Amino acid sequence: MNPAIGVIFRRELYSYFSTPIAYVFIVIFLLLSGIFTFYLGNFFLRGQADLMPFFMFHPWLYLFLIPALSMRLWAEERKSGSIELLLTLPITVTSAVIGKYLAAWAFTAIALFLTFPIWITVNYLGNPDNMIILAGYFGSLLMAGAFLAIGSCISAITKNQVIAFIITVVVCLAFILSGYPLVLDFFSSWTPAIIVDTISSFSFLTHFDAIGKGVIDVRNLIYFASLIAFWLFATVVLIEMKKAD
Repeated sequence: MNPAIGVIFRRELYSYFSTPIAYVFIVIFLLLSGIFTFYLGNFFLRGQADLMPFFMFHPWLYLFLIPALSMRLWAEERKSGSIELLLTLPITVTSAVIGKYLAAWAFTAIALFLTFPIWITVNYLGNPDNMIILAGYFGSLLMAGAFLAIGSCISAITKNQVIAFIITVVVCLAFILSGYPLVLDFFSSWTPAIIVDTISSFSFLTHFDAIGKGVIDVRNLIYFASLIAFWLFATVVLIEMKKAD
């Protein structure tokens, strides 16, 4: 890892755990994961040893929790003025963007890892296919990375964290719902079919569901990798533009 990225990564990750935000986020994430899995997902009534109810709700959990995490990435730096100090350090904007992003992603991975009691529970009660569960965790982490990359870019636009949160939720919701009839019907009335098909292929759920079933298709990996790279590149461009101002 680039030393500059490592410095920013450690600084950012430490900052999460130096405030109550990290602990509140983890507690809410674990609490909602348990409620959605065991109650709304009918974990016990289904009589199947798998974590489908657990992963099924992840896109909707991330829709609100990840923007709450990403809204401070750049908006807080801009509001406090610390972004000027950060950009005067001997590091590139790209290193700063990647370092802060990786710290947020690592923090999300820690929160996801702490759901392991749910995995232990399903193994205690039955004999699940742990490779499919592992694929589900992998897909969930990739999807969280995509949410974070979008949130990072939106956070670079404004100083107001609430505005960053709301816009990120709206954009991520569009990525979740693309592929749903609600969205496709809107575009199909005035755009060519090829564009409608392209919009449909952007759906988070399509790619996440495939990985969650244990199918590690390279096209799904390219989708998430491309999405993350695009939004991080856009973040770098936006920060560079603000720097020029």
